[in-house]
Amino acid sequence: MDIAGLTAFREVAVHGSITAAAKSLRYTQSAVSRQIAALEESLAAPLFDRGSRGVRLTDEGRLLLGHAQAVLDRLETARRDLAALRDLDGGRLRIGAFATAEAVLVPRAMAAFRAAHPRVELSLADGVSAAQVARLRADELDVAVLNLHSGQSADVSGLVLRHLLDDPILVALPASHRLAGRRTLRLTELARESWIAGSTAAADPLIGACLRSGFQPDVRYVVPEWTAKQGLVAAGLGVTLLPGLGAGAVRPDILVKPLRAEPTRGIYAATVEGASGAPAVPEFLTHLVDSATALRRELSAMAR
Repeated sequence: MDIAGLTAFREVAVHGSITAAAKSLRYTQSAVSRQIAALEESLAAPLFDRGSRGVRLTDEGRLLLGHAQAVLDRLETARRDLAALRDLDGGRLRIGAFATAEAVLVPRAMAAFRAAHPRVELSLADGVSAAQVARLRADELDVAVLNLHSGQSADVSGLVLRHLLDDPILVALPASHRLAGRRTLRLTELARESWIAGSTAAADPLIGACLRSGFQPDVRYVVPEWTAKQGLVAAGLGVTLLPGLGAGAVRPDILVKPLRAEPTRGIYAATVEGASGAPAVPEFLTHLVDSATALRRELSAMAR
């Protein structure tokens, strides 16, 4: 039983005539007759009684008509849904990102995409880059924004990486800090400061940066949340490092200064190599690139 045969059967049933059905379908009368005959043979049942005034459904034909209509309606719905998916008038896009990318970079891209394609359902999964890589490989995401530090041996095999920007390290200071008037700083100038860090492990970005600069930071407060770090900095209890991506979400009573001669981390959009992916992915990547370009300009202006 094929779709063409079911379509021909429905048209003959609706019009009560093979000739009228052939005209509606733009087929020849013989082609429609062959399709009906093939369908009857496959079902081992007569579907029409033929007469001089046309055709009438048999009991078997009346039973089949309801099923045929349901099948053809579902097929038409599927065609419309596929067209909507292809034309970005429906479907979904599953995005993954790490915390500071969710401050400005990713939300800007999502907002621009939604404005252009409001019927595509967007979702955002938060997590560190290693978790996002695992989600991509498990087909839980369509695209993820990752951060890869210089010299890092992260396993990104099987992924296609698109470079978005290089994210610099910044330092957050209280408004009353002795170096508040400086445009840029060196990390070594802050060697005697009280520090606020996410942890005291060598793997912590702050600890690692200080050690590379030749000093062990005096970590007075260990707090994982950025909101708490800002509160401590604003109260004058210490200084902390932050990635450039987070600069746009800093509270106004804190000063943010670029650090000279510090390595950056690469920010990438990642998809699975060889996967067809959601039709919305290429369009969203365009908006991600636009968002990253705007952020690069802002970070460059901050450094001047």
